[in-house]
Amino acid sequence: MTKPSSLIINSPYDPPCQHWEQDRFGRVFQVVTGRRPAGYEIFDPRNNTRRAVELELVNRIRPRVEEWRAAGYPGVTSVSRRLLEHWHDREARQFPFYFCQLEAIETLIWWVEGTPEHKQGIFLPGDGGTWERICNKMATGTGKTAVMGLIITWQVLNALTYPKRKEFSSAVFVVAPGLTVKERLQVLYPGHEKNVYDDFRLCPNEALRQKINQAAILVENWHGLMPLKEPDRSVVKKGAESDEAFTRRVLGKLAGYKDLVVINDEAHHAYRQRAEMKISKKE
Repeated sequence: MTKPSSLIINSPYDPPCQHWEQDRFGRVFQVVTGRRPAGYEIFDPRNNTRRAVELELVNRIRPRVEEWRAAGYPGVTSVSRRLLEHWHDREARQFPFYFCQLEAIETLIWWVEGTPEHKQGIFLPGDGGTWERICNKMATGTGKTAVMGLIITWQVLNALTYPKRKEFSSAVFVVAPGLTVKERLQVLYPGHEKNVYDDFRLCPNEALRQKINQAAILVENWHGLMPLKEPDRSVVKKGAESDEAFTRRVLGKLAGYKDLVVINDEAHHAYRQRAEMKISKKE
């Protein structure tokens, strides 16, 4: 097999049109036309083999979003349509958005605003709780912080324009996986010197940009979500922290909002099901 001169065979600004196909040992084999199906790989170090597990739901959603995009985003508000047009305009900013960034925000808008016929037969499994959880899976270095800015812009501008619509909110709670990332996410505050809204020109005009300043945004480290523990040597026994007290402590000014958007950065730290087999240290 001839060694390829470069593994990069697609433009980051356009939908992938080809991909590398690998053999069972993980070696590059050949270039295949079409986008690589979504999935993940499981490696067996005992015999140095791999097997791919398809993410079937993702592979069903991708063509639906593509069809919805080609149809002109039916069902979206005038605000969302204006934003999508602006974000796709490659002349509107110094560096155009990557395709993966645009597809990420499009998929969220499709799920929330798209017409029923474009989502027919699609069901997002949940954990049985009150909150609907939607995941955007993006690789390292693909601009997740910018996508968070796109989400906030989309939600806030729609919430302020259509205050009676419950699918939008101007209150956003961003959960960071650590203190270092929390510091980096400060750019999500509209008043930050290097905020994403100005750096990436997320708003089509200055009037809409000023509306972003009305957003209620809170960026906190996930450790702040832990319930308070009563000191072991405390003389006064206050008991467990109530739900109301927890909400006020964690959310602060956001506690007064009825609707809330929660963005969990780097949520991939959640674990999938246990592996089918375990390998002992002896093996």
